Amino acid sequence: MGLAVAVILGAPLVLYSLAPTGPLREGDTAFSDGQQRVYLTTPTKEPRLQPGDTCLLDPNGPLIVVHVPDSQPNGSITALVQGNPATEWPFCPLHAEVLMKAHQLFQKPALLTEIRTMLVGFLSR
Repeated sequence: MGLAVAVILGAPLVLYSLAPTGPLREGDTAFSDGQQRVYLTTPTKEPRLQPGDTCLLDPNGPLIVVHVPDSQPNGSITALVQGNPATEWPFCPLHAEVLMKAHQLFQKPALLTEIRTMLVGFLSR
């Protein structure tokens, strides 16, 4: 019985992590690939940060894609910062619109890697 429940609950996670990502579209949620330095495109509530200034994204920080280049695969992507509301410089403030390259983000987290990292951290205590 317990094994059946584990298989039923675990199968979607495995299938999700193995499925290929589709093309990046406006409105998609993406994540920063490590800590990334990006450019602000619009004014923010933080008076020290102006358009053209740089700020840092948290590793694996969620972003909402606002604009994707049409025909240029190496073009800049405009995204809206989500997640951590901390406004300490040099980190990007919440809801800031930033400009980044495709190699600076990924579409879905590696679910099995995240689970393994959590289990290793939990078991090493």
